[in-house]
Amino acid sequence: MPSYKRVLLKLSGEALASPDSSQNDAHGISHLMLQKLTSDILAVRELNIEVCLVVGGGNIYRGINGMAQHGINRCAGDYMGMLATVINGIAMQSTLENAGVKSRLMSAIPMPTICEPYICHKAESHLKKGRVVIFVAGTGNPYFTTDTAAVLRASEMQCDLILKATKVKGVYCSDPKHNPEAEFLQQLTYQEVKQRKLKIMDSTAIALAHENQIPIAVFSIYEQDGFKKVLQRSTEFTLISNL
Repeated sequence: MPSYKRVLLKLSGEALASPDSSQNDAHGISHLMLQKLTSDILAVRELNIEVCLVVGGGNIYRGINGMAQHGINRCAGDYMGMLATVINGIAMQSTLENAGVKSRLMSAIPMPTICEPYICHKAESHLKKGRVVIFVAGTGNPYFTTDTAAVLRASEMQCDLILKATKVKGVYCSDPKHNPEAEFLQQLTYQEVKQRKLKIMDSTAIALAHENQIPIAVFSIYEQDGFKKVLQRSTEFTLISNL
């Protein structure tokens, strides 16, 4: 079984909404999901594994939908989405701190009143001191997704694994919600993800993970201690690597 020293958990904004929400109606922040995620992170910290997070903002504002519906230009919409990730990050940090988990919120867009500006060596120092680091505001640039931000931060932090939390147990050949016969894919290469046009992460994120040889585990955010179980190989998930 692989030994992990440092991992990055990628949470979509929708993961912070109620589990009963659909993909198109995942609004707000669920206290129960914050508590569940905190419990999952605590379980991993007990394994003496350093943890960092990248948080999305789709439960608060989805930039593409906003642009289409309200005539907001792409850059403005993306910046609004980045600010939404900061709101989620504050909620996640507060819940962790209330549970006794020391954490730091670091933003790619400087806003020193509420969080630290992202500086690579400072983030690494926090991790080495046992703190959970939450990265928000994406890459700080429009036209890049939080999936790409997750792979970028994982590369900078020299993480051993990226864990992509989803609403299903991993990757399927087609959408299991619409195709009950969809095949579950337990292992994939980066190249297969690109060739089969699987919508796991955007192509930039997959290419960056491939270039830096960081494996990606895709798992269900709703499984109790799913985060820990992936690291222990005691649950089903999809692993994307060079095999």
